[in-house]
Amino acid sequence: MASTGGKVSAQPEPAPGCSIEQVERALGILEGRWKLLIVHHLLVRQPRRFSELERAIPRVTQKMLVQQLRALEADGVVRRIVFPEVPPHVEYELTPAGAALTPALTALHDWAANACPASA
Repeated sequence: MASTGGKVSAQPEPAPGCSIEQVERALGILEGRWKLLIVHHLLVRQPRRFSELERAIPRVTQKMLVQQLRALEADGVVRRIVFPEVPPHVEYELTPAGAALTPALTALHDWAANACPASA
């Protein structure tokens, strides 16, 4: 059997200009059960009040929604807008970095529509 003389890599080459560290950081930002759903709901309509997000994602607890929104805000994906009123009025919207997730979420939606069996 002839030898190719070269080393064969089991891992694909990363996309030009993209390192595995960048991908890991991006996945870390979106890591969590509710973050992608929050971003999805903000892509559908924004800005949204906290109570609207709570109703849109009924299985999330208040505590978890607050934690996930704070983490997304700290990572620059979501902007929290506080209106100086009584009672307090707070809205959430996507930053330009958050809105840039649109193609990825659209691709995920299309994949789910085509690859996942419909619920009976």
